[in-house]
Amino acid sequence: MLKPPPTRFTRRKSVSAERYDPEADEEEGDSQIVHPKSDEQRKRLSEAVKPIFLFRSLEPEQMHCVLDAMFEKKVCVGEHVIDQGDDGDNFYVIDSGTYDIYVDDNMVGKYDSTGSFGELALMYNMPRAATIIATSEGSLWAMDRLTFRRIVLKNAYEKRKVYESLLENVPMLKTLESYERMNIADALYSKTFEDEEIIIKQGDNADCMYFVEDGEARIAVKNMEVIPG
Repeated sequence: MLKPPPTRFTRRKSVSAERYDPEADEEEGDSQIVHPKSDEQRKRLSEAVKPIFLFRSLEPEQMHCVLDAMFEKKVCVGEHVIDQGDDGDNFYVIDSGTYDIYVDDNMVGKYDSTGSFGELALMYNMPRAATIIATSEGSLWAMDRLTFRRIVLKNAYEKRKVYESLLENVPMLKTLESYERMNIADALYSKTFEDEEIIIKQGDNADCMYFVEDGEARIAVKNMEVIPG
């Protein structure tokens, strides 16, 4: 198996020494980072971020800030986008191109025109866990470390606090450990329903579990006719 080629340029080190504290972060109206984009670029970026799980719970205004804050990065064949062991500087969303994933010089996977990477080092203040090398010319959308933390991590932290409180009042989850409820809270996302809209229908296959965050829901059960055998 081929080993990744040597890095073409000197990587920046020790860029994320500080830990991010969501509770200590105060919003500053004039600190919003905006990278100007053409209509065509914004359309491509909007399509690229649609599958990203991390962005699913963001409010429209927060999502607007995410799109503003991301900048385009062109890559060439053989370029190291990130190197294992380096400190994290950006979160990346793939717009186009193919990329190989290496861990300890062994190729463990690849990206082909879609996907995202780089969030773990930013979320947990850890060194990069893998090396990502471009195997074709391509384009990435990048978000710097501080903006990622202030928009994405702060939202995730605040969402977790709200949902943890909600889950603590669910009788069937009382026996769970705190970290287990945190894992469930991280997987939850809000879904809004109109008055009289059907949430689930008797007889449908079960594909989701719902917790009432706000409002009221009515439960109705149809009588099932029993046919004598």
